[in-house]
Amino acid sequence: MSGEKENKRRFNVTGLCVPEQDYMCDISDKVSQTVAMVERGDYFTINRARQYGKTTLQWQLEQTLVKKGYLVAGISFEGIGDTPFENEANFCKSILSLIARAIKNYNASEAELWQNSYTETFDELSEILNTLCKDKKIVLTIDETDKTSNNFIFLRFLGILRDKYLNRKKFGYTFQSVILIGVYDIKNLKSKMIQAGTHQLQDGEKRINSPWNIAADFKIDMSFSASNISTMLLEYEKDCKTGMDIEAISKEIRAYTNGYPYLVSRLCKIIDEDLNKDWTLNGLQEAVKLILIEQSTLFDDLIKNVENNDELNSLLKRGILGGERIPFNPDNYAIRTGLIFGIFLQKNEYVSIHNEIFELRLYNYYISLKETGKIDVPRTLPAYVMEGNKFNMALAIKKFMAHYYELYHKSNESFLEKECRLLFLTFLKPLINGNGFYHIESETRNRERTDVIVDFNDQQFIVELKLWKGEASHEKALEQIAGYLDSKNKDIGYLLTFDFRKRDNVGKPKAEWVEHKGKRIFDCMVGIL
Repeated sequence: MSGEKENKRRFNVTGLCVPEQDYMCDISDKVSQTVAMVERGDYFTINRARQYGKTTLQWQLEQTLVKKGYLVAGISFEGIGDTPFENEANFCKSILSLIARAIKNYNASEAELWQNSYTETFDELSEILNTLCKDKKIVLTIDETDKTSNNFIFLRFLGILRDKYLNRKKFGYTFQSVILIGVYDIKNLKSKMIQAGTHQLQDGEKRINSPWNIAADFKIDMSFSASNISTMLLEYEKDCKTGMDIEAISKEIRAYTNGYPYLVSRLCKIIDEDLNKDWTLNGLQEAVKLILIEQSTLFDDLIKNVENNDELNSLLKRGILGGERIPFNPDNYAIRTGLIFGIFLQKNEYVSIHNEIFELRLYNYYISLKETGKIDVPRTLPAYVMEGNKFNMALAIKKFMAHYYELYHKSNESFLEKECRLLFLTFLKPLINGNGFYHIESETRNRERTDVIVDFNDQQFIVELKLWKGEASHEKALEQIAGYLDSKNKDIGYLLTFDFRKRDNVGKPKAEWVEHKGKRIFDCMVGIL
């Protein structure tokens, strides 16, 4: 029965994905690249943001390596408590036991050798590795290494592995490859430990310097491309036969998520289970509207990381609210933090928000702060911005201009220039809630302009927000929006310019329709009085 087949697999957004139970993107290309690193004998760290597919990649890598004749010890520090990290003896016993338990899945006799080995010192552990790894291709993967972020014992263990790696061509034996898995890379773990000051050096001890400086760079892109997404939807379509346009939907999912694995699967799960399998572009937009208001661990972490880090919060405000292009600098603490948590990515020479859904969640977060700050914004959809069931964007912009002058015309100029985009979106969001949503066209955003795309039922509006930089710049803005409208096959657009010249030089506020390059543009200007 087709119904029975349809119910066998689901889109999984919690933990490990396996092909027999879950619809999955084909990541064989990423697995193959990782296998190549193992075969070269690389030691490395897979450090990516939460819910970025690390566990699934680890599992598929393990299955592939076992088929190739490797012995894989996949262990995790999740749930083992603090006792193993209290002293050297406890750690040595625990690590041997964990490895034995993992190897037992594939080779019981080999596992018994590890289980029967006993030591309470790192020196003896090094000798045991010489014996047990001799002439064998053993790969050690350690998941949840973040659990050891303040632990000197673990860093000493990594120092042992580093020394054995460096000397393996001269004498001794060790693992073919060691892979650490977590949100942070080991450099961050080391710096956190030192900052916390949790370990006092004892007599005879030496501080470990860069215990993982042997690690190869893990540059494999773990995000899902449109092609990756299409492989998952193809498997789904074989079961469910919805008639979806797989190529178009895959590209649109990629556009919203930038391939962030959790977000890809979550959108698909919403469409499949909550939207009656509406695999159309409209259905996808409805899924985006739902994901923007739902609670999840990922979004809770997103906001928590912003609230707990003043430098990151300040940088996000400059980029999101002020429209500033932030040059990429990996030595900047806020940028580095944003990269670790998956909020930022490098785009050419600048920092960019990782994906459109994150950007919209952050916009909505900052808007909510404005709203709870008792700024007067409409809470329901007023009749005056509707014509039948159609949204009148021109009238909504006029109402915003009146609202703006009433509340902000005497505000500090510097404040307004930084906040103008947020003020407009704070006003707009309640008007479209329930029937539409907005998103930011990041490809065109720069310091002077931001393109806001508003989808309202079957209508779509393109609104360009611009800072006044002179008549020539304004003409260029008309050229730009006309070109952008042409690329989107639209004939009507909206240009809202914020003018922050000195009060006695400011031009009169205006809101008028103009014709430019065959496009009809609602040209508006608002400023300080």
